[in-house]
Amino acid sequence: MSRNVHASYRPRWPASLLLVLGLLVGTLAQAQSGAVAFMAPVAEVVSNPYGLRSVWAQGDWVARATLLLLAFMSLLSWYFIIAKWLSQRQLQAQLQAANSAFTRDETLQLRSEAMDTQSPFRSMLMSALAARRRHASLAGQVDLGNWLSQDIVHSVSSLQMRSQEGLSILATVGSTAPFVGLFGTVWGIYNALVTIGVSGQASIDRVAGPVGEALIMTALGLAVAVPAVLAYNALVRRNRVTLHAVKSFSSELHTQLLVEVERQQGKAAARREA
Repeated sequence: MSRNVHASYRPRWPASLLLVLGLLVGTLAQAQSGAVAFMAPVAEVVSNPYGLRSVWAQGDWVARATLLLLAFMSLLSWYFIIAKWLSQRQLQAQLQAANSAFTRDETLQLRSEAMDTQSPFRSMLMSALAARRRHASLAGQVDLGNWLSQDIVHSVSSLQMRSQEGLSILATVGSTAPFVGLFGTVWGIYNALVTIGVSGQASIDRVAGPVGEALIMTALGLAVAVPAVLAYNALVRRNRVTLHAVKSFSSELHTQLLVEVERQQGKAAARREA
């Protein structure tokens, strides 16, 4: 009896499994189709017909030239921003190394040899030492202190001029980029007016492109000008702080030169007396 029951029941398992699998597949298919229908509006990518790409594609040669000019001004300003920041950082490191060298109890010649060969402070020290040696040929017509002071001031002025290189370009970009963007704005509005005049309609689809171009030009002009102005102010302030430290170093150098000359003269006088 039980064998007949099992024999009659056994073939029903595949049919039941197929029924259950069919129901699961149907449910998953419905769920997937519902998810796709739900996610379709989110995954849809709507391209902006009035963006920067359309400005370049639909703009005339004046609009493209304005875009290229703004791009060139932006690249130029960022180049000088990075270059000046790195040069100021290097100058501050060289100044710190020069101050550390001056704490040694050695002659100025040995102190100069401890500095980096590319350091402007080593050049300043070497120039002052050369000026001290040349003072003997003046036959006492110029005071040694004034003679050394003139040489040190000349070195500091040269260093100050080099530290200000590139800042004028940042100032120029910061002051002219908004007007370049304004020119693009005026040109875009002009194109909008021409479109209205040709078509005889002032609908939004007719003027949206030129007006969008005008607004993009304004935004690009400000995007180029603002970083240049902020970087110019920051770099000028860093230059001012660094140059103040350079003047302090030059004053210490002047004092050390006079002290070393006085020591050499005292040793020479002691040897003559002995």
